[in-house]
Amino acid sequence: MTIKANSSKTVAPEASELVKIATLKKPYGIKGWLWVFSETDERDSIFEMQPWWMKTATGFKPITVKDWRVQGQGLVACFLEIADRNVAETMNGTTIWVSKDSFPKLADDEYYWSDLIGLTVINEQGENLGIIKEMFETGAHEIISLKPTPQSIDDEARLIPWHSDVVLSVDLPNKTMLVAWGSDY
Repeated sequence: MTIKANSSKTVAPEASELVKIATLKKPYGIKGWLWVFSETDERDSIFEMQPWWMKTATGFKPITVKDWRVQGQGLVACFLEIADRNVAETMNGTTIWVSKDSFPKLADDEYYWSDLIGLTVINEQGENLGIIKEMFETGAHEIISLKPTPQSIDDEARLIPWHSDVVLSVDLPNKTMLVAWGSDY
């Protein structure tokens, strides 16, 4: 599957506008291909999100996918900027970022995890339980990880399941989430 090079955008967006979608891993073969670890639910959907930016010590630099494919249980890709295996060897661990505006549109009741990070979580009793530090998935369901703030009811970190019985509403403009979760759980 080939992707056209997108050379129209050479100035990286602000870091706050970018979201990490993947990490480059070890080289694959001798022609400069790399394993790509996708951080999206539908792994290969990252190739629809363009342009890509790689995070370097000096800031974000463009990186252009020339070709990609599913290989076994993973994804491999080759890039315009990576000529051979020697260059590919230096890329292990490089993170790939895209602008939020390249994400597919969601239904009204769906959210990107990146949009939930930093929301203040309030329970039905009006208690501030903390802010969302991260989201992660377990075998059963997604988990909301909270860290306390000076405004929180206490200094406890919390793990709350993302479930329709627990997450009552999300208000992105006001940066809050209402949950059915006691402070003593």
